[in-house]
Amino acid sequence: MPGNGISLEAQGLTRIYGRGSEEVRALDGVSLQIRKGEFVSFMGPSGSGKTTLVNLLGCLENPTSGDLHLAGRHIFGHGQVLGERDLTRIRREVFGYIFQNFYLIPTLTVRENVALPLAFYTKPGADVEVEHILGKLGMEHRLDHLPGQISGGEMQRVAIARALVNRPEILLADEPTGNLDTTRTGEIGEILQELNRSTGLTILMVTHNPELGRLGGRHIEMRDGQAYET
Repeated sequence: MPGNGISLEAQGLTRIYGRGSEEVRALDGVSLQIRKGEFVSFMGPSGSGKTTLVNLLGCLENPTSGDLHLAGRHIFGHGQVLGERDLTRIRREVFGYIFQNFYLIPTLTVRENVALPLAFYTKPGADVEVEHILGKLGMEHRLDHLPGQISGGEMQRVAIARALVNRPEILLADEPTGNLDTTRTGEIGEILQELNRSTGLTILMVTHNPELGRLGGRHIEMRDGQAYET
């Protein structure tokens, strides 16, 4: 598989949760391939399994069963899982994460929030990226503002910049506009689409918003823990 342009490959991914005496099959044998540079939208109602699937693809959760390969490297499967140290390294080196909640540190400035991941790990050259990324996202005039001094749409731009500062190979966006109004949703969608188009960044986006979902070049509908191409 190395060199064939496949970034992620999942085979039979299943995730079962216990809820009292009940078993909840949140994900039911999903198999798919994600190619480098794709912008994939995962859509579906609440409880359909879309966030669980993307969490597994992003190494944030372990599957109950199934296999996952990242750029040809075995991550999960056959009863084996990489150790937590290796998984932590993969999360910080390969992935950038954006969530519905911004998770900005209220006592740090915009610049400091974006630079925070660099305190734990820095790819070569990434330490010069902070102001450059914020400038590309239209936030150069907010560098020294605190999160409480900027709008919700601006806070999500800061969260995007923070996810990009270590030059990830894959960006995971879980309901990135869930707390934003229609105008701000459109702005964030355009930013993600332009990132994918101009840099070739692989983007996996979870959304319940059909208009936002259509921005992806590939659409996967989640129903009852199973994935369907649409």
